[in-house]
Amino acid sequence: MVPGPHSRSPDIVWLRLLAAVAEQGSLSAAAEQLGLAQPNASRAMRALERDLGLPLLVRSPRGSRLTVEGQVVVSWARTVVTATDELIAGSEALKGRRAGQLELAASMTIAEYLVPGWLSELHRRDHTIAVSLAVANSVEVGQRVLSGKADLGLVESPKVPAGLSRSRAGTDRLVVVVAPQHPWSRRRRSVSVAELAATPLIVREPGSGTRETLAQALREHNMAPPLQELSSNAAVRIAVIAGLAPAVLSALAVQEQVQAGVLREVTVDGRDLRRTLWLVWPRGSRPSGTAADLVRIVQLSR
Repeated sequence: MVPGPHSRSPDIVWLRLLAAVAEQGSLSAAAEQLGLAQPNASRAMRALERDLGLPLLVRSPRGSRLTVEGQVVVSWARTVVTATDELIAGSEALKGRRAGQLELAASMTIAEYLVPGWLSELHRRDHTIAVSLAVANSVEVGQRVLSGKADLGLVESPKVPAGLSRSRAGTDRLVVVVAPQHPWSRRRRSVSVAELAATPLIVREPGSGTRETLAQALREHNMAPPLQELSSNAAVRIAVIAGLAPAVLSALAVQEQVQAGVLREVTVDGRDLRRTLWLVWPRGSRPSGTAADLVRIVQLSR
């Protein structure tokens, strides 16, 4: 729902403050944690309550506690704060203007949906760390690491090039999606692997990990020539929503559209479309320093 004409978006500092109050148990402790003067923190919380039209805190000489409404709002506030931190961390890495302690390359799906969270956690642990991020398809990421243009890579393809070592970064699932008006969306039975292979699809470009994983999954069948080849998840989604043809994409790339009902997920009979995501680096070396820190963060998030 779009905010009404009199609605205001809360200041991110206010939301950070609310989350800190929930953690610290008092407004004064939260203000100290964020480096705010007590009067400014009090004004910020009153402004947040006024803008939202909700009582968020019960204030007493012993501290502040969240109201029932505040307990609900603070969970939403944490989501907004986390998303903001991820946006900032990802954007800073994409700038590539700093000296860069770590040169990172990531395939598009991983870069869009996973890397910002990992970089945010890396930056939370050490604000002095600088990371430069290059976004490319999985084949190009491997080439960047092999050529020394990147210290560490993240790819989605089933195989990694010779000359690279790898470590599991997590798992992902490919899904078949169609527009609501597509005949497959009304079927009660699953689409067979043979039928999927025989259907002209909208696909990612050659070299994409999603494209390679799909080809690997359908290797026992002769795949029909694609209807379109597109170089981004967003472009594929738009084409599918327009009703051009089905597509196979990461579940991460379509979860919002499926939840909103503008895309429908279609089950495939007899084929596991899960895939492994890989961290890669030059063979014969081991990630060290900032690269090793990021590897640990990625592995802990699996």
